[in-house]
Amino acid sequence: MLRASFTLDPAFSIGELDRRLFGSFVEHLGRCVYSGIYEPGHPRADARGFRTDVLELTRELGVTTVRYPGGNFVSGYRWEDGVGPHRPARLDPAWRSIETNAFGLGEFAAWATKAGVEPMMAVNLGTRGVQEACDLLEYANHPGGTALSDLRIEHGDAEPYGIRMWCLGNEMDGPWQTGHKSAAEYGSLAQQTAHAMRMIDPNLELVLCGSSNHEMPTFAAWESTVLEAAYDEVDYISLHAYYREEHGDPATFLAAGSAMEDFVQDVVATADHVRARRKARKRIMLSFDEWNVWYAGPGNDTWEKAPRILENVYNVTDAVAVGSMLIGLLRQSDRVRAASQAQLVNVIAPIFTEPGGPAWRQTIFHPFAQAARYGHGEVLRVEPVSPVAETKGYGEAALLHATAVRNDERTTVFAVNRSLTEPMELQIDVRGIEAARVVSHEVLADADRFATNTREHPDRVRPYEVTGAAIDGGRLTAVLPPLSWNVLHLS
Repeated sequence: MLRASFTLDPAFSIGELDRRLFGSFVEHLGRCVYSGIYEPGHPRADARGFRTDVLELTRELGVTTVRYPGGNFVSGYRWEDGVGPHRPARLDPAWRSIETNAFGLGEFAAWATKAGVEPMMAVNLGTRGVQEACDLLEYANHPGGTALSDLRIEHGDAEPYGIRMWCLGNEMDGPWQTGHKSAAEYGSLAQQTAHAMRMIDPNLELVLCGSSNHEMPTFAAWESTVLEAAYDEVDYISLHAYYREEHGDPATFLAAGSAMEDFVQDVVATADHVRARRKARKRIMLSFDEWNVWYAGPGNDTWEKAPRILENVYNVTDAVAVGSMLIGLLRQSDRVRAASQAQLVNVIAPIFTEPGGPAWRQTIFHPFAQAARYGHGEVLRVEPVSPVAETKGYGEAALLHATAVRNDERTTVFAVNRSLTEPMELQIDVRGIEAARVVSHEVLADADRFATNTREHPDRVRPYEVTGAAIDGGRLTAVLPPLSWNVLHLS
């Protein structure tokens, strides 16, 4: 049996956890919106056409924020098409689809209220610019008495939406992006847009586009250039990362959470270098506003409405990897203050639906839901002593990935055993937190690491409780099954 250990002590704190870490993402991509969150005529649709079964699962998932409307989609989006009675259909070049615009800003704001989530809005800085961003802000947030705020009222929404967090474009470093720009071009446009938006509302929180992923050839140089241009006007810089098991190499895939941590630290180093060079007082925080497991599939060349694309079906290995990614975000939560798992429904998503049919939880639903449910309070600094394994793509990786969150009610340990074959005895010194007993030990694992949840068997994979974990003499001992996500609650 493998053996690992660490110490919990409230003196070693990362800091108070920002609940925006448990965000999600709704893009006009595939069936995320249409037959995902919105399906008029569905047996469980409400009067606005929102699927109430998806709303229930969204609340159960524990999502705190939702980023909208993209993603690549936003770089060609005209927000005016999605408000009011006249909704023109448009070509969406990002995903080669037909966008009907039946669902737009007003519908999203109403859906977010019903779901109990904070909206996080992206503006189009691909084909549009400063004026259009300011127009959108006026329509969304100004109380009334102007042309655009009165138009919102005319459209049926007397109260402003009060959107606080805004993304200044999406992945503008990517050559695939509509309106792709160089770092200098984007930095200048983002600075001008942010400055104008703050002239309307100085209390907005603004997210600058970072690199589309860690492997971009311009990574770090992009961050440095755009931050140099817009540092004074923004609060966050974004990170995006997707992982998948490739070439029969689960070990590298399961190290994704550690790879995310390295990515975060590289961006922090770059942002703080710009801060030092500018002699600035404030620190830029990070918004990891796209992350997940993504298995690339065939594209769409038929210009359909809501085509079935990127409908990944997730297995147990994917769920454990997602659990490790959540641990990575928690471990870096002193600087990662917001995050969005991409996406919410159907498209690389924890929730799956069928048009006119049921909705169910994918395997990756469960680690996110448990992390969101119990991720309240202070994150403790955890430094495990763990056996390691050599991976092809990441190098040496610890087989234990863990963190802990403490509040007045409990201390919760989140831990992943990355070994495919060996159980792990975990010992935790809990004298510093005066833990008296283990309330429960929940596990997500399965003898078949490729097991999935389906329409016919929606609960094939789900967490279950195990016994045996106990505290004796200030030391907790628990056994983590091979390839498992674990949640330990301590009194």
